Amino acid sequence: MHRMARRGLVIASTMALLISAAGCGGDEGSGPGRASVPGVTDTEIVVGTHMPLTGPASAGYSKIAPATKAYFDYVNANGGVHGRKITYKIMDDGYNPANTQQVVRQLVLQDKVFAILNGLGTPTHTGVLDFLKSNRVPDLFVASGSRSWDQPQKYPGTFGFNPDYTVEGKILANYVKTSLSGRKLCFLGQDDDFGRDSLAGVERVLGATAVAVKQTYVTSNTNVAPQIGAFKAGGCQVVVLATVPGFTALSIGTAARLGFKPQWLVTNVGADHPTLAKQLGTAAPLLEGMIGTNYLPMQNDTANPWIQLFTRINKSHNGDAPFDGNVVYGMSVGYLFVQTLLAAGKDLTRESVLKAVEKGGFQGPGLAPLRFSADDHSGYGGQRLSRVSGGVQSYFGPTYETDEEGGPVNEYPAVPAPPPANGVPTVS
Repeated sequence: MHRMARRGLVIASTMALLISAAGCGGDEGSGPGRASVPGVTDTEIVVGTHMPLTGPASAGYSKIAPATKAYFDYVNANGGVHGRKITYKIMDDGYNPANTQQVVRQLVLQDKVFAILNGLGTPTHTGVLDFLKSNRVPDLFVASGSRSWDQPQKYPGTFGFNPDYTVEGKILANYVKTSLSGRKLCFLGQDDDFGRDSLAGVERVLGATAVAVKQTYVTSNTNVAPQIGAFKAGGCQVVVLATVPGFTALSIGTAARLGFKPQWLVTNVGADHPTLAKQLGTAAPLLEGMIGTNYLPMQNDTANPWIQLFTRINKSHNGDAPFDGNVVYGMSVGYLFVQTLLAAGKDLTRESVLKAVEKGGFQGPGLAPLRFSADDHSGYGGQRLSRVSGGVQSYFGPTYETDEEGGPVNEYPAVPAPPPANGVPTVS
């Protein structure tokens, strides 16, 4: 449904939710004597997340939540948010949807968190959407580009963070169209909305018949030789990977063993060079020439003021963990959440934080615009291309933005503003 046409439905749905909450007595209000808000006291805000600290998606991703916590610890050391310190409860779900439901229920029903923040994974988080909605828990900045998070009429409390996978697919396909035209194109994607939405983006730009060989994988099976073998047999010259980091590394390593050397184009989900190089070990040179996408500052850009800030925080509050794109991502999420809390005001409620996100206007380290509004819950709206050359991952060309429908892929010329001097946002 077109976004403008959805606006009336969104407003009606949001009003219905608020009326329902009021009619049920709710768990929060406003003004003197209001009922307590779950996870909020005069001195603390407790939020939770589910993350693959172990399991098939843990490579790289296990570093995200600790980096977010490190940013919160830094903010706490600088006075917190409206006098409150942020406590971040991180639960391991092993990238297993059944585990996700269990740990999220614990966070909501036992730990009484204020919100779920940056829960990671398309197959994992999809299974808790209805539970979070029925318990009126803000579901903020999901760590996935699934289009499921952008359903404000159905899930008014859920908001994405990553560019959605169809946007990614369109931007990669635009590069194929402009720079790799005429080469046989193939696609490997995760067997869920991640893979399907990415493929949809590719085909929106290049057409339904543009992909010569299409393959999928499941995270429970680490043998991708049949898929890579099909690409080699099909004469594929360019392969788009919609893969988590472990399966990016598996695909590239398997291709080398089979003597298959295409041009790899990898979505940002699985394109972080330090993570892949660690996975491949001595075979890391196989990453040479890989094209990826990203929308946050590159982890090795030491001249970037955001990287300088996050590097300092990583040293002081994150045990000086190996600095990669996952650390940058985690701290960027933390920065956005602090902005949201500030915008929600001192009288913090679940309703006020959702209104703050929908009001939008946030600016941070991202290269592309954040698209939050009452009828758009999708997060970042674009990306920039990167290339591995000489063992170094660097950006090239402009940042692009597009929609998840049939709109064009356009250049986005705006440059991110530097962070505040002390690294803590202020009320805009």
